[in-house]
Amino acid sequence: MTGRYRDLRQVLHAHPTGAPESEFFDEILRILFTPEEVEVALAMGFAPRSIPSIAQAAGVPEEEARARCESMANKGVAFSREKGGEMGYALLPTIPGVFEFPFMRGGGTPMHERLGRLWQEYHRQAMGQEFAASQTPLARVIPVEETVTADIEVMPYEQLCQMLDRVQTFALAQCACRVSVGGCDKPRDVCLIFDRTAEFLVDRGFARRITRAQAEDTLRRAEETALVHTANNSQDRLNFVCNCCPCCCTILRGLTELHLPNAFARSRWRAQVDAALCRGCGVCEEERCPVGAIQVGDGLARVETGRCIGCGLCATACQAGAVSMQLWQEPVAEPPATVAEMAMQVAAEKGRLDEFLPLMMR
Repeated sequence: MTGRYRDLRQVLHAHPTGAPESEFFDEILRILFTPEEVEVALAMGFAPRSIPSIAQAAGVPEEEARARCESMANKGVAFSREKGGEMGYALLPTIPGVFEFPFMRGGGTPMHERLGRLWQEYHRQAMGQEFAASQTPLARVIPVEETVTADIEVMPYEQLCQMLDRVQTFALAQCACRVSVGGCDKPRDVCLIFDRTAEFLVDRGFARRITRAQAEDTLRRAEETALVHTANNSQDRLNFVCNCCPCCCTILRGLTELHLPNAFARSRWRAQVDAALCRGCGVCEEERCPVGAIQVGDGLARVETGRCIGCGLCATACQAGAVSMQLWQEPVAEPPATVAEMAMQVAAEKGRLDEFLPLMMR
């Protein structure tokens, strides 16, 4: 990678998500950003900045800066937000952002097909490892709520209903992972986004506004089709809830394909089988467990607890009531208190905090 595209990659790499060097990412950037857009993108940070400020930093007229920012926002590779009657623009991280948003309209063009292949190669070569390279994961599994609301205390951040109480704006988009990979026939219209990012994606035509009731219906539909609820790894609010399959989704493939232990944070819960109730039907093994943590033999399902991610999908499908979710006896790290704290922790753990902070203050 050479020149200004290299400079843009280095800026994106300063974000906690990262953007490691790769010939695949070089081509991705050249598809998504024109050379003129790169010059303006380099004048932006990860917090919205006004057009006069961007234009001055980029050394271009304001109208030219505005046109390039609008072009990038319309392609889903830059963020925009109106505040006080003025539009501000910011860089998006690699994930979630530059990868996902361009696919959320559904893809289907030769460009999208090429991008899909490039992102897969990039994930295998470098991005998957980068996403999982911090002790603090960027995403976590949230168990199906009905499986963990018995007599044991459940934290608010483990209950999607309670977390949805904090959301103002709900949006639904196509799952970029299944659109770009196409590895299964699981539902695609199950990607939930919230609040400021939701408003941006709705305004730019990448998602549609929905009600809370529709969001809850989406979660139920995802559970029925054995998709794993994953969200940003913080306690304060939801930025997104992905409903992930193990064959397509970037988050789960970090474990199922790349075998990276920190690809995401597992929930505090693990599946447990009551041998007296189990019929050995095999549904939990064959249709529900996304990580191969359950094996059925001699008429009995057995859970390999060390592999279980605590999603609860096996428990909801067990007609005999033999599978339940129990608190894991080993300590599980609490999520960071806020999204901002998570970002700072990850940046510090990756040794990039000094690079990241200035880009949040532009």
